[in-house]
Amino acid sequence: MRKNLLLRSMAVVSGLAMMVSLAACGDNASSNGSSSSSSNASGAQLSGEFSGAGASSQKSAVDAWIAGFNGQQPNAKIAYDPSGSGAGVTNFLNGAAVWAGSDAPLEADQVEQSKSVCEGKTAFDVPVYISPIAIVYNLKSAGLNGADKHINLDAPTIAKIFDGKITKWNDKAIADQNPDVKLPSTDITVVHRSDKSGTTKNFLSYVKDAAGDANWKYEVGENWPNNVGQGGKGTSGVISTVTQAEGTIGYADASQAGDLGTVAVKVGEKYVPYSAEAAAKVVDASPQDEEAKGDNRVVIKLDHKTTEDGAYPVVLVSYDIVCPAYKDANKAEFAKQWLTYVVSKDGQQTAADTAGSAPMSDTLRAKVTKSIDAIQTK
Repeated sequence: MRKNLLLRSMAVVSGLAMMVSLAACGDNASSNGSSSSSSNASGAQLSGEFSGAGASSQKSAVDAWIAGFNGQQPNAKIAYDPSGSGAGVTNFLNGAAVWAGSDAPLEADQVEQSKSVCEGKTAFDVPVYISPIAIVYNLKSAGLNGADKHINLDAPTIAKIFDGKITKWNDKAIADQNPDVKLPSTDITVVHRSDKSGTTKNFLSYVKDAAGDANWKYEVGENWPNNVGQGGKGTSGVISTVTQAEGTIGYADASQAGDLGTVAVKVGEKYVPYSAEAAAKVVDASPQDEEAKGDNRVVIKLDHKTTEDGAYPVVLVSYDIVCPAYKDANKAEFAKQWLTYVVSKDGQQTAADTAGSAPMSDTLRAKVTKSIDAIQTK
């Protein structure tokens, strides 16, 4: 479900105005005197520069989070470089960023490496941004683009398209699933991320799990695994390339889908278009990944094979990565307050209004908050 740009902008302005109003009440209380979730968890006022880097999928949400956080901490100068998950984690592990945004959880060797910047302790990752990954296409000349236009595809067909085994839009495998759609004979051009990307890893995890090894032979990783199609750097690069050329198909955080057509994915016996609600169903039904070793980590193991009615299984769970201890106490205080705000109901609703993401459930928030509380600020 996409939102009209004007309505989305109005929602953001309204949401941010409310947050500033709550901050003005002081003592972390709302205007009616009831308790309110707040970024200023410890009461300490922040000043200085704080940088983050990483997932471009989070960019719209992070921009809104910065504005909301500054409503309570106006002297904190925050910058976020949407350089991609891989680059963001590298910057964090090099000590160049207070936090990293990543569409993929840390690898075991990265957890170990983090001891060098986390005062001998290991970094941890917690989910902050839950969003469907849209499979976007451009068939504008055929009248198949638009917010309400969807082509139905099952997982094996998606895998064969992105592996170059299906090369025409009117291929029988596509046509059979879309009997009421007049598909053109246009060549299919696959567009994928050219940079190391957690979005790629999430998308390929779905393809591998749902389509099976017989249809997708490649290992899952943050780099695109074959020579099919062409690459675009970052989410914006993929969207730009798909938008500019007829017959293209790619994948990107759904908040950036714009007026492109999108795929309704087969789940059980039905085809489900993306929406925040449909993505949330999958996340809430998925277990925590017990193989993710390390203290305070909250990593979701998505169930890509779900048959739950109305669920959309091509989902991106994007994480923030921080240290439980920092050499600079000011950075530790910022990290704790930042995450407290981001995962609060206010912060999650701001992301939903801005980027169409799915607010995390109270159950998941409780797990994440417990990890945030582990950050040492003194």
